[in-house]
Amino acid sequence: MGPIRARVKNGRLIVDMPTKLPEGTVWDLVFDDEGDDLTDDERKVLHDEIRRFVRAAKQGKTRPAAEALAELRARRRA
Repeated sequence: MGPIRARVKNGRLIVDMPTKLPEGTVWDLVFDDEGDDLTDDERKVLHDEIRRFVRAAKQGKTRPAAEALAELRARRRA
């Protein structure tokens, strides 16, 4: 099933879409926030870090994911 489109009428969400769901089925609709909560400064830092990591990877400066994850787990336990 693809996206569901609804419209507001008299303060109610109206969905007019054929379905094979049983009568009385209850749906919990969640609004999808297409953005993120980053400030412009935080987004710049993120993009700078991504560029730095891409450069390092192109230079062969990588390590196995298992090693990196083990280090992160050890930091969390400390």
